[in-house]
Amino acid sequence: MSRVILDEQAIRRATTRIAHEIIEHNKGIDDCVLIGIKTRGIYLAKRLAERIEQIEGASIPVGEIDITLYRDDLTVKSDNKEPIIQGTDIPVDISGRKVILVDDVLYTGRTVRAGLDALIDIGRPGQIQLAVLIDRGHRELPIRPDYVGKNVPTSKSEKIVAKLNEVDAIDEVTIEQK
Repeated sequence: MSRVILDEQAIRRATTRIAHEIIEHNKGIDDCVLIGIKTRGIYLAKRLAERIEQIEGASIPVGEIDITLYRDDLTVKSDNKEPIIQGTDIPVDISGRKVILVDDVLYTGRTVRAGLDALIDIGRPGQIQLAVLIDRGHRELPIRPDYVGKNVPTSKSEKIVAKLNEVDAIDEVTIEQK
């Protein structure tokens, strides 16, 4: 069983609202940078940057971060080689800046914790904020998003699947039974 909870228009409205909230909360976009967590967080960050530029008439830097080495559920391969971080690309120095970490679905908080650890290893931001398309609850860590596209109360037997055009050739978020 699968049920669509956000379609293409709803995702567009949610990202537009989050963009407005980021601008309002930060009194503009000075010293702000958007950093997407691989994979879908990157595309959401780019969409937010487009909306912010449409609203403010100024661009905001966008980066991407790979949290592979920072996951607490990382399993080492049998040949004992450590995994390689691929694709971390942050175009500006984040030290002292307001970093808005972007991800698709917030669940236990462990992915965000890994993202925070990765950011701290890169620089010392003045502030870190969190923007997510979906907050489904069930936190295992004390992490709370600053910007949420949609709160979706779920049971642990359900799964949220976020699909974005750039990766999945469709924009939608569904809720499914595991």
